Amino acid sequence: MERKVAIIGCMGVPAKYGGFETLAHQLVSNNSREVSYVVYCSAIAYKKNERLKTFNNAELVYLPISANGMRSIFYDILSIIHALTKARVLLILGVSGAVIIPILRLLFPRHKFITHIDGMEWKRKKWGVATQKFLKFSERIAVKYSNEVIADNQGIVDYVTETYNKRSWLLTYGADHHQYEESHLIDNYAFSVCRIEPENNVHVVLEAFSKVPTVKLKFIGNWENSKYGKDLYQQYSSVQNIELIHPIYDQGKLDKIRGNCKIYIHGHSAGGTNPSLVEAMYLELPIFAFDVSFNRYTSANKAMYFKNTEQLIQLLVQIQQIDLTTMATNLKKIANEKYIWNKVVREYEHLFLQ
Repeated sequence: MERKVAIIGCMGVPAKYGGFETLAHQLVSNNSREVSYVVYCSAIAYKKNERLKTFNNAELVYLPISANGMRSIFYDILSIIHALTKARVLLILGVSGAVIIPILRLLFPRHKFITHIDGMEWKRKKWGVATQKFLKFSERIAVKYSNEVIADNQGIVDYVTETYNKRSWLLTYGADHHQYEESHLIDNYAFSVCRIEPENNVHVVLEAFSKVPTVKLKFIGNWENSKYGKDLYQQYSSVQNIELIHPIYDQGKLDKIRGNCKIYIHGHSAGGTNPSLVEAMYLELPIFAFDVSFNRYTSANKAMYFKNTEQLIQLLVQIQQIDLTTMATNLKKIANEKYIWNKVVREYEHLFLQ
């Protein structure tokens, strides 16, 4: 008998951007005959002519609420309540709406609540103290009361075990939806792309490159979305070897710029398995990553790592002595073994069906 699964907590599908959106997109695009989906979408994220009724046989339900920021709490809670009539299995992406799970477990004991806790969201510096406390509280409720918990990185699995004494499922992301040319010509520039937020260490990366003028950097991000981004753009946009680029949502254009770089710079310090990191690995790029356990787990210690501006400067100065080709080959091999969507989707479905 087919198992119906509701996907809650993402902007929606088809995916425009974001790790959770890509995950939802791939789940409904690669599902087996044993699983069908209903996906909850934010009507605000899609123009009226973009709001499909179905996508790859998945039913789409639109709610007139933003899926971002504090409004995501209400978006997730309403989605969860509505989904109770649609599916027996609820895949909840993120912990924003977790506060309602305990009472729903009592009222609907035959439903299965599976929460993807999305790293340690409460640690992100962009949140105020009150929001951080709420997200930490929501995380605790999600882990304690969900039937199952998903973590996307071994570091998060260890954290859940040590903090809450609970088992979690290690389910990562895929990257093979990206394309690159085997014969692509490597250009002499470094590349980075991310949301312009302090925990992505954008200031560290820009400062390092500004002090090593012999290495060019192309950096794509939403520079206009915060004071942090605007200040950095004003400070570094005129530096000769640094090119700051506004967001590019065309996947082909993004992959062309990213796939032809000499080295990929990954400054993320929060979360678990960052999709942008596994995508860079799949595109066979040598990587300099911020030195946190999440990034080391994802790249199996095969990249180069930096903890501050000085260490990144040292890597850039010594770049000619680093075997970038071997590094890229090793990272690509890991991606082919671990970060393939068909494998990831089958693991999710195993959890849904058990």
